[in-house]
Amino acid sequence: MDALLVVDMQAGLLKGDPKHDLAGVVGRINQLAADVRRRSGRVIFIQHNGVKGDDFEPETPGWALLPELRRDASDLVAHKSLNDPFAGTDLQARLQALAANRVLIAGWATDFCVDATVRSAVAHDHHVVAVADGHTLSDRPHLEAIQVIRHHNWVWSELITRRSIRVATTDELMS
Repeated sequence: MDALLVVDMQAGLLKGDPKHDLAGVVGRINQLAADVRRRSGRVIFIQHNGVKGDDFEPETPGWALLPELRRDASDLVAHKSLNDPFAGTDLQARLQALAANRVLIAGWATDFCVDATVRSAVAHDHHVVAVADGHTLSDRPHLEAIQVIRHHNWVWSELITRRSIRVATTDELMS
């Protein structure tokens, strides 16, 4: 059974510079989530709890999950306050209780919370699939967003792990 982690796809990300292919990423996450559910997997939305006054402060408009995400009553939500959603949360216990064979990871931001999630899932001994076309970010001062995405897809495919790490597109995962 697959567990899809959708990281920090919240309204607060709409502030600031545009995110690379955001509508496409949301669409692919929705497609993959529907496929995971159809195959009796689970979708877990990771929701960042920011500090008072920031764009992700709990119970503020920016904290809400993006309305374009298609959610289901069976989906779970895990709250975090750090980049790594395993740190100080019950995410690992939830994944163990679900007996997930693979952990698929998508969301925002590639170089912060998505990267931390991929690395922590590997460190927690999961079979991990980073969804190559399912994560986004803004251009950085020194690199365009697409370069950061390509770089992280390559780095993740080269991680040393006791289990497996794979980088695959949405189409590859759904075929």
